[in-house]
Amino acid sequence: MYTGSCHCGAVRMTLPSRPEVATACNCSLCRRIGGPWVYFEFGTVRIEGHPEATAAYIWGDRTLRTIHCRTCGCVTHWEPLQATAGAKHGVNLGNFDPELIASVRVRRFDGAHSWTFIDA
Repeated sequence: MYTGSCHCGAVRMTLPSRPEVATACNCSLCRRIGGPWVYFEFGTVRIEGHPEATAAYIWGDRTLRTIHCRTCGCVTHWEPLQATAGAKHGVNLGNFDPELIASVRVRRFDGAHSWTFIDA
């Protein structure tokens, strides 16, 4: 089991499997939030304390909401506003054990300009 939480523990997440790859994005939001992000099929990540302990931020094309803890402010995940078949769920890996973070390959994504991966 791979479990993590926000700083105060009000929001807890359990991943369905060990992530193989994470994404570090430089878009206007992600560069402020941090990360890196790992992605799973929507509904497969167990999130406890949500929605009572969380607040959402919706921006841009208004297709997803970025979720943070109401108490400590840590961004925990994002989720689609309209969950459709195959929809993804982004989880902030920064809320997990440092050993897990260190074991995952992180790819750099240029979300600010080219919308492509900028690593080898």
